[in-house]
Amino acid sequence: MHPNEELIHTFYGCLARRDGAGMAACYHPEVVFSDPAFPRLAGAQAGSMWRMLCERGHDLAVRHTAVVADDQRGAAHWEATYTFSQTGRQVLNIIDASFEFKDGKIFRHTDSFNFWRWSGQALGPMGKLFGWSPPLRSAVRKKAMRGLLAWMVKNNVE
Repeated sequence: MHPNEELIHTFYGCLARRDGAGMAACYHPEVVFSDPAFPRLAGAQAGSMWRMLCERGHDLAVRHTAVVADDQRGAAHWEATYTFSQTGRQVLNIIDASFEFKDGKIFRHTDSFNFWRWSGQALGPMGKLFGWSPPLRSAVRKKAMRGLLAWMVKNNVE
């Protein structure tokens, strides 16, 4: 198995155990992460997001498959089942991830998922009706970023 493929397995193994610090350790110090909720997190923000989600995800269940990697790039498919804390609704998020590597760590990480599908599950009727709309997506992004920044302040992360 390629070392970067092992790194991806380690990353998702940490997520399955809700080990956010272990996930952050897989990241290069200059990592850039993006997904539909967090369009651009750099450095400590990316690792902090996983630590925050692992801390809050009391019923988080994760399964990852289709891991491939070489010296420069990698990919994986993963699914997360959890209760969205803001609404108490159950979510099954189906995600495809792409990676770039540098110095034996994850340097770029992009998660892609259907935001409309996710918002319908997480937010209920409003998400089903308006999950496609830029204003709802923007509102979710702003709230997510405010939550992350507050978590980082509370936990003294710079």
